[in-house]
Amino acid sequence: MKEKKKSLIGRFIPYYKPHLKLFIIDMVCALAIAIINLIYPMITREIINDYVPNKLLPSMLVALGALLVFYLVKAILNFVLQYWGHVVGTRMQADMRKELFGHLEKLPFSYFDENKTGSVMSRLTNDLFEISELAHHGPEDVFLSVITIIGSFAFLATINGWLSLILFVCVPPVVLVVILSRRRMNKAFKLAREKQATINASIESAISGVRVSRAYNAEAHEMEKFEAENRAMVEARSGQYKVMGEFFSSMQFLLDFMYFAVLLAGGLFFYHGIIDVADFMTYILYITTLITPIRTLTTIYEGIQSGMTGFKRFTEIMDIEPEPEAKHPIEAGKLAGNIVFENVSFSYKNTDSAETSVIKDFSMEIPAGKTVALVGPSGGGKTTICHLIPRFYEIDEGKITVDGTDIRDLSRRSLRENVAIVQQDVFLFNGTIRENIAYGNFDATDEEIVEAAKKANIHDYILSLPHGYDTNVGERGVKLSGGQKQRISIARAFLKNPPILILDEATSALDNATELLIQESLSALSEGRTTLVVAHRLSTIKNADEILVITHEGVTEQGNHEELIAKGGLYKTLYEYQFKHL
Repeated sequence: MKEKKKSLIGRFIPYYKPHLKLFIIDMVCALAIAIINLIYPMITREIINDYVPNKLLPSMLVALGALLVFYLVKAILNFVLQYWGHVVGTRMQADMRKELFGHLEKLPFSYFDENKTGSVMSRLTNDLFEISELAHHGPEDVFLSVITIIGSFAFLATINGWLSLILFVCVPPVVLVVILSRRRMNKAFKLAREKQATINASIESAISGVRVSRAYNAEAHEMEKFEAENRAMVEARSGQYKVMGEFFSSMQFLLDFMYFAVLLAGGLFFYHGIIDVADFMTYILYITTLITPIRTLTTIYEGIQSGMTGFKRFTEIMDIEPEPEAKHPIEAGKLAGNIVFENVSFSYKNTDSAETSVIKDFSMEIPAGKTVALVGPSGGGKTTICHLIPRFYEIDEGKITVDGTDIRDLSRRSLRENVAIVQQDVFLFNGTIRENIAYGNFDATDEEIVEAAKKANIHDYILSLPHGYDTNVGERGVKLSGGQKQRISIARAFLKNPPILILDEATSALDNATELLIQESLSALSEGRTTLVVAHRLSTIKNADEILVITHEGVTEQGNHEELIAKGGLYKTLYEYQFKHL
């Protein structure tokens, strides 16, 4: 937790460490360029003040030759700055993206419940790009500018102290403008970044749901929503650019006034014979040399603000605690699968700190190798119970044990290695069928993947495709039917071969014919495993060892199919209602 107390800059600097050698080369090149920029006016002064009036042609040619060499060296140095400097920024960006992605993989499910995908993607892409620009241009331009400004002031003081004093008086207003603008720019940049994330989330949602919007002729509604967010984005950007415009115009005026003041004072000094023409020209050259880095600092101020805003948003995610793990987590190994819920209570936590209670004082036991089904009205917490077993969420009270061990004492990884979930809404990754089945076991051979597909009754269909197992399924498996996606999900579970199986309404979205085929695969998959089934179609769980009827009051009925029918309660009512409508 100490890291949270560090300033943003204190947290940013360590990212340079892996690339320190390139960064030092970058800074050395910047220093060399600054020195060359300071030498140029002095050589010019010597040429005008000595070599030309005294007709020292050889000396003048040597000086001009040296100047040309400096320019060639400067060109090489600028190439290094532009190329390797950007490489440093890009590599730092990659390091941060890797760290952020790794952290996202460890965050609680509640974070993803409350944050839009597009907003998270914005932090992984847009924000980190701005950070990489800051990583490169920030230190390099600031260092180059500061050295040039200090050096220019030092050389100017040797030419004429009074002119330097006049110039120095013009600096405080420049600093004051920067200080006054900082807070406003921070606020404007943060708001613009937030609106950028919002519109990214809107686009991601609209594209993912394009089939739904087309099916309901909702294109105009989606366009209206997008337009509203687009206008908000324009307003935020306009506010940002207004603050930037005020800042840049003020700075430009002050820099122009600085040049004007020195030109006026220098002209008067020359008129009264206080300085000669060579010193006056040299002074003007140094003023140009001085103003250029100040203008550079003004220009990169936008990049610094944008980069630090992006880094702040980066640290906001990095500061979110990952899923908690026991101090000395137990490696589960191969579990038998005896699951017990003891007086478990759970509530969903919202971003506004409000809580939504889902289950309270819930108790249940699933003996190893047995099948238990959960049925009842929607909203009773059946899916939540399924999510608590692999610790997708942390319970508020009570205890869940597997083989007598509290799951909070087990390492999450080893616990989840013993659990497979087949859900109603199957998620397939944009890749091949082979890759999606292999999620069950990344070390599996091709033969094992094929065997899993055969058990899931999807092998023959896969072979009928032009590219077989190397067929791309499209984003979210859009190229496959619901039944085909479900069978690939079942193949994953076969390949994983876990002792605990959770079937969360695995067939409720399918037609009756497809459901019968899938049910055969699920029955084979459930054999010999501890199985928890959530189902609305009661015909699919008639053979369960035990059925729990769950309502908002908790478990209201319990027993096998025949016992519950005989009781004549809610289960019988639901079963008869479904039977009548078959």
